[in-house]
Amino acid sequence: MHYYSLNRQSPPVDFRTATIAGQAPDGGLYFPETIPQFSAELLQNLANLSLADLAYAVMQPYVGDTIPEADLRRICAETVDFPFPLVPITARIGALELFHGPTLAFKDVGARFMSRCLGYFSRGESKTVTVLVATSGDTGGAVAHGFLGVPGVEVVILYPSGKVSPLQELQLTTLGQNITALEVDGNFDDCQRLVKQAFTDEALASHRTLTSANSINVARWLPQQLYYLFALRQWAGTAPPVVAVPSGNFGNLCAGLLAHASGLPVGHFIAACNANDAGADYLRTATFAPKTAVATISNAMDVGHPSNFVRILELFKHEHTTISQLLSGYTVSDADTSATIQRVAAEPGYLLDPHGAVAFFALNEYLQAHPAASGFLLATAHPVKFPEVVEPLIGRKVALPTALHYLLAKPKQSIRLTPTYEALRAWLLQ
Repeated sequence: MHYYSLNRQSPPVDFRTATIAGQAPDGGLYFPETIPQFSAELLQNLANLSLADLAYAVMQPYVGDTIPEADLRRICAETVDFPFPLVPITARIGALELFHGPTLAFKDVGARFMSRCLGYFSRGESKTVTVLVATSGDTGGAVAHGFLGVPGVEVVILYPSGKVSPLQELQLTTLGQNITALEVDGNFDDCQRLVKQAFTDEALASHRTLTSANSINVARWLPQQLYYLFALRQWAGTAPPVVAVPSGNFGNLCAGLLAHASGLPVGHFIAACNANDAGADYLRTATFAPKTAVATISNAMDVGHPSNFVRILELFKHEHTTISQLLSGYTVSDADTSATIQRVAAEPGYLLDPHGAVAFFALNEYLQAHPAASGFLLATAHPVKFPEVVEPLIGRKVALPTALHYLLAKPKQSIRLTPTYEALRAWLLQ
């Protein structure tokens, strides 16, 4: 398998090179030259395959011969060694819970897969690889934990000051070792802009070997296909499901669309957005116009210029009509998000986090217009990560899982940074 740049000014590369580079020298995102097709046997036996075997079957064509079979099987097994239950909420809506990993967020899968691939590629290398990543919330914690202690890898995380939840901040600022958190006086788009600029800085590239652990990196993006296969192996409906995805940077949704292009039976996809709805606007108008990010209670989706949307356009050859037949976009207000959390917690008694609530609202709206359909949402984070939003709505505390109690006693370690590339560059060159 080879990957080409969506800017089409750089030569194709293999999985190893794409993973280490993060993005192409011309600033474009990498995209697979071919879309592997799931075999009929694989789709018929989803429920009979272990999660590890299913992960290997999906990822092997993308990895190719850059990682030997035994090592890739180990990487896949370590990536998905926790449950992914599809839980019913109502008669027509379920939730695929993706928050049972070490940082209680869906990004644990991509971060674990990428960290182990990069660890394998770094064997025998004399120069340290610097993972440079921007986060709007959960990416930072997942990447920090996924790469903690990986030999030959240093992690630098940029996050917007005051715009991530307290637990999210603890998860990315308390680890130490090879993890550094840069607290940026700006929003997520500022952080993402700085990271993108660093990757096009040739002088910096001669000083550090940089790679990204955002979903712009193929090793972070591609494993997210697994969620959809894990859900389908549990799906009891007679018709293919409608899938609602909380959408910020659009990597997760794009991975689902890629799995569909590989043959996974899904009836329809929903891009569930908050007020940062450039992607939903495109689906309504056929015009993609990035916006300035605004703060919402579903903060991990506060992305005004979603990087992965270009991959969705590429997947569908930029044909809006084709895209909109499979994908609908919804914009959900903070008021509707709050009301959804409150209502669903009361009856039927399921606790949603703010991002899952955006997806529930959008899916419920779609199903009201399509009474024969049913589906599920991707519950991307545990509600305990957003106590300042959830607890006042439900009138009680959300218990912190025992496995995370250790975080409360650890001091925050971060370095404040102005949202200018000069400031980031100076820090990286020191």
